[in-house]
Amino acid sequence: MVAPVRLPTEEAIAEAARILRAGGLVVFPTETVYGLGAHALDARAVARIFEAKDRPRFDPLIVHVADEAMVADLCEAVPDRARRLIERFWPGPLTLVLPKRPVVPDIVTAGLPTVAVRCPSHPVAQALIRAAGIPVAAPSANPFGYLSPTRVEHIAPVLRERVDLILDGGPCEYGVESTIVYVAEDGVTVLRLGAVPVEALEAIVGPVAVRTDASDRPMSPGQLPRHYAPRTPIRILSSGETPPVSGLRVGYLAFRQAPTDRAFSAVEVLSPTGDLREAAARLFDCLHRLDGAGVDVIYAEPVPEVGLGRAIMDRLRRAAALME
Repeated sequence: MVAPVRLPTEEAIAEAARILRAGGLVVFPTETVYGLGAHALDARAVARIFEAKDRPRFDPLIVHVADEAMVADLCEAVPDRARRLIERFWPGPLTLVLPKRPVVPDIVTAGLPTVAVRCPSHPVAQALIRAAGIPVAAPSANPFGYLSPTRVEHIAPVLRERVDLILDGGPCEYGVESTIVYVAEDGVTVLRLGAVPVEALEAIVGPVAVRTDASDRPMSPGQLPRHYAPRTPIRILSSGETPPVSGLRVGYLAFRQAPTDRAFSAVEVLSPTGDLREAAARLFDCLHRLDGAGVDVIYAEPVPEVGLGRAIMDRLRRAAALME
């Protein structure tokens, strides 16, 4: 049966909270992308996430909390650098990887001694977590490896049949996932580039390391070589390159303006003004439309790799991993 879609009224949020407490699955909006949520301390409920997404068990999940107070129930320690990041970026699109307490099921962390925690700023996510009174494990609400949903319309039919309720909070503000950092006593390491730029982190804690690839055993979501991918093959163009002439139906993802010297079957523009925040917010939405346009291949222009541009290019490279 297809899950009902509800606007986030007080009644609908209360219903979603009851579903979560009872071990069910709820799709809900965050400021980054839509999440597929379950009771984080209920191992059987969390197992349903992996089944619904066809997600490998070695890929850990993020646990969403309503405030910093809930972190103490999940984590053994919160280093000073982590507290400084929490003070600056929470609620918001930053995930911290910290030593976990035994209460967190191993299925959440893929057996790792750490747990990824985040406090979302979206009012619906906040209201849902507070109404449920529990931490909520929630990866993106998409079949594993494919494009993340930034609107309810993006949620795949197969997923709609595997969840219990969908809350429609409209389009997501940031459009790319949270930045994930591992915080140790001696420093901070970025495990996934995301909505909080590296430069913003360094303004708070000084230089950070960036280690975003882990093909064997990832410490966080989003580290596998191929991820965030449309079903249509995608190729990233070099700067100034144009797609080769061929008999294929070609989709084109432009940064500011598509070339005018040839016709494409479908064109999407990330930001006519070159605004990287707008480009990030539109990235998955544009890719979803190109993926549904019936093209044979999608060519994507690179964007400047500064600020949010690094996260955009990270997503495009992982999407294009089989074409490179």
